[in-house]
Amino acid sequence: MHRGILPALGLAAVCFSFGAQAQTPIEESIESRFQLDFQVPDVALKKFLPAGWDLQVATSGPAKDCNLRVIFIDRISINGADGKPAGKGANQVVYLTVPMKDAASGKTAQVVIAGLTADAADVPGPFAVYQQATDHQMTRSTAVGKDGVMLEDQTWAFTTADGEHIESHVKYERVAAGRARRDTTYVSGANPKLVQIAKGDNGINIARNARVEMPDRVKEFRYKISGGRFKTLFDGTEKVLSIDFFPWNNLAITAGE
Repeated sequence: MHRGILPALGLAAVCFSFGAQAQTPIEESIESRFQLDFQVPDVALKKFLPAGWDLQVATSGPAKDCNLRVIFIDRISINGADGKPAGKGANQVVYLTVPMKDAASGKTAQVVIAGLTADAADVPGPFAVYQQATDHQMTRSTAVGKDGVMLEDQTWAFTTADGEHIESHVKYERVAAGRARRDTTYVSGANPKLVQIAKGDNGINIARNARVEMPDRVKEFRYKISGGRFKTLFDGTEKVLSIDFFPWNNLAITAGE
């Protein structure tokens, strides 16, 4: 079952739209999300990219130099276009996206190059790049002290049968979220004809950013990405540029052309 995606990239991301297109409703969903912005070796990254597409990396602002995003998604509620629960009605997913531009048309999008999903029904997914995580974990907790400080703790881990592995743990001070409404276009790295458009209303909480001056609200952080497709991208030279949280995403997903 190829269901929709749940991204809304927020302030620390570059979001693009293909413009007016024929669109078919797929689903509506509610999710919470944790995003890591990376700068990884261009040479390794280009091996994942579709022919005729070029990197479109921001040269300024909070997304400066980011050429890869790892997005952890708690799909809290998944409903079809008819409003009924779709599939299991919930799922956990992690996938990798790259900001890119079609050299021929000039259209820009986030290109999905890989993903791991807890739900076997999502393989190979709407972008034909998902693998099933035969072992996965997701825990999230929030505590508010007497001083009113809100601390959120998240641990994610996904492992496939052939050893691909993505995990991260983070604890940060959560503050009031900004709000954004935007449409974002996503394209398959395996087949650029596979397109989805996410129309989102989301909250944005940037906890750490290397490119803009802001308080660092991260108390604990670690990650490990290894095995299979990920070995060349995460070879120890990668840099974490931003740690972002999206406490809510209310999304309508459509299939684009």
